[in-house]
Amino acid sequence: MTQRRTMTRSEDETRALARAFAAELRRGDVVALSGELGAGKTHFVKGMCEAFGVHEPVTSPTFVILNRYGGKDSTGNELLLYHLDLYRVKSLEEIYDIGYEEIFYSNGIAFVEWAEFLGELLPPRRYDVRLSFGEQEHERTIEIHSVEDKRDDASSVSRRKARA
Repeated sequence: MTQRRTMTRSEDETRALARAFAAELRRGDVVALSGELGAGKTHFVKGMCEAFGVHEPVTSPTFVILNRYGGKDSTGNELLLYHLDLYRVKSLEEIYDIGYEEIFYSNGIAFVEWAEFLGELLPPRRYDVRLSFGEQEHERTIEIHSVEDKRDDASSVSRRKARA
């Protein structure tokens, strides 16, 4: 697991960090975001979407749970970006109902706010991004962890190979 820790001092800096981080993302990646309410998870997603050339407004899907955005990958090919916000999800059944497997094991990239609500449903290979408040009003500490769980089951390995 690799880990980075960065302090940002504005929403613009948070989005800039997210844009730079997005350059590392590839089709099939999942970014699991966590942090207190108002810590900047949606601003981080906005920055990642900017990096993929999303031109429509990127908003928190708190009430609708899932937004989809069309972007472009590094080769200019169309790329589907999934933005989930699980803050209001009450049960795992709701997560199954939105088709989480299709989202997490697709050819797109998924950004999941309040990802800790997924528990065991989190893919074993993902990026964990934790945002926390700093001492000043607009300061945020952002920790990015690349997670590669060695307990991959055969089915998730097969799904990843099929995407490649």
